[in-house]
Amino acid sequence: MQLDNIKSIISKSNLLATLILFLIFILDRISKIKIIEILENKDILIINNFLNFNLTFNTGIGFGLFNTQEEFYYNLISFFIFCIILFIFYLMYKSDNFEKFCFSLIIGGATGNLYDRIVYFSVADFIDFHVNSYHWFTFNIADIFITLGVILILIREILIKK
Repeated sequence: MQLDNIKSIISKSNLLATLILFLIFILDRISKIKIIEILENKDILIINNFLNFNLTFNTGIGFGLFNTQEEFYYNLISFFIFCIILFIFYLMYKSDNFEKFCFSLIIGGATGNLYDRIVYFSVADFIDFHVNSYHWFTFNIADIFITLGVILILIREILIKK
């Protein structure tokens, strides 16, 4: 019985999902390292009329919610995020191929941001999308993959599944 569990964990689809999440993690790390190098002596890098790179450090969760400098709450939020990532890992290994892909996007991004929280005590956000004077929340590559994974799961659950 345990051998069957080990075989299911080491299946091709689980290995592929794990590879995808590691690639997303690496892409996120490289993007953050490069943008910190580029913006080290600049406040902002204007890309075009709709996009700037503007480095900010977020101690909250998505979109700056629950932004706090108090160590207890920061550590509590970080632990909660870690527990959610573990639960999504479980869901990934128990799901079908499409959901594995979606969960790997979410985990890849979430681990990138969790890494920042643990190592730097904040998450580096730098993508500033705007239209005229309206600016969306500043985000990063990890946030893009988390959002994409969640949207794909919602589309499947709402529109495709019967």
